[in-house]
Amino acid sequence: MARSGLAAAARVARWADNALGPGRDAATADGKATLSESTAERAASDLGLTTDRIRADWDTARLAGLVEVHGDSARPGWRLRAWDRDDSAVLRGWVALFDAWSLASPEPEEQEPAAVAEVVSAMPQVLSFLQLSAGPVPVEQLLDLLRQRVTELRTERCEVPYGAGSEPAVPLAPVPVDADPAEPAEDAELAPLLDWALNALASVGALTCGGGQATLTPLGSWAVWVKLEQICVAAQSPAGNIEQSAEGMLRGCAQLRPNAARAEYRAWLAARTVGSAVSELLLAARGDDALLRGLAFEALRVVGAPAEPDVRAVVEEPALRPYALLWLAEHDGVDPEDAHEVLTRQEATWLWVDTAAAVADHGEAPMLVRHLESALQPTVPALLTEVRAVGHPRTVQVLVALAAAHPDPALAKAVRRAAFQVHTGGS
Repeated sequence: MARSGLAAAARVARWADNALGPGRDAATADGKATLSESTAERAASDLGLTTDRIRADWDTARLAGLVEVHGDSARPGWRLRAWDRDDSAVLRGWVALFDAWSLASPEPEEQEPAAVAEVVSAMPQVLSFLQLSAGPVPVEQLLDLLRQRVTELRTERCEVPYGAGSEPAVPLAPVPVDADPAEPAEDAELAPLLDWALNALASVGALTCGGGQATLTPLGSWAVWVKLEQICVAAQSPAGNIEQSAEGMLRGCAQLRPNAARAEYRAWLAARTVGSAVSELLLAARGDDALLRGLAFEALRVVGAPAEPDVRAVVEEPALRPYALLWLAEHDGVDPEDAHEVLTRQEATWLWVDTAAAVADHGEAPMLVRHLESALQPTVPALLTEVRAVGHPRTVQVLVALAAAHPDPALAKAVRRAAFQVHTGGS
């Protein structure tokens, strides 16, 4: 259903990518990949559609993230790139369109912006009621629910002092001087706004209206269920790190078992937009703590496909490159046990040192000794040679910690010598 509903938008987005992409001879006269009048006419001619249809589909493509507009230019969104191979990209695109339902149809011009905002804020409860009803609901019943919810919103905007002598509370939002915040919302003012909201939701495929009743489509019901599930997941953050920054959340997950950590990642992600969450995680990964670097990419595995463009963009950063290459390999379907094969010997050695740094900072001596056994190199001298050559900033600290932890005096001595040589720049 999502593919069918977005097919026309995807067609226009692909046309723009092919016809207006960088380096194309067929760029518009102004050289920009925007839907100017000439671009709309050209797309209509190429696709055999009217310009009005082209503009409507273009707007849908933008709301669904199939195209991303930056100033006067547009480029394909990651969802368009992943369209043919990733069902989750299609579903996320439709959910983005569903979230933007209030932009899909023009607001009633005769209505006050404040009233429109109230209805938009109240509609999640109306949609939840429709989802729980699992069938047609009379519009009159929805209007009554909307009236109750809008009245609650107006009441919540005015705080009532608890004590007789207390200072009057400052409203959280401005209330018109001639309005009673607790006054019931009038059906006369809400009825046309409810009609607008239902028609807008119908235009994105979330529900159907007819015969004085409204019914969620299977896709709309699924989307509302997903939203409710996200709220529940966010409310059940097992370790209570949901309001922390990415770095704070990752530190809180450091001592959790893998399944518990993934539950925490999901709760943290559910409370944020995908873009800001991915940016925060990558910022934490760029820090000095190697443990957070590894955990950040574990959290990015929970994000999945939406993180692909950002992960691909950091491949050239030396500190993140091995992690990003492994993430991309697994994302492309490579078995996690075989993903290390995408790394060069140098990249694998750099990752070994980085992991050793995490163990040295947060683990125990036996863990560091066991980590030595995971090295690709067949002998300790070969490992030391390649570790010294890879140039990891924590090489000296890792070697010193390994020498202190290893029970074999001869091996510990060789490792200490290597640490000294790296520290002094000798051979």
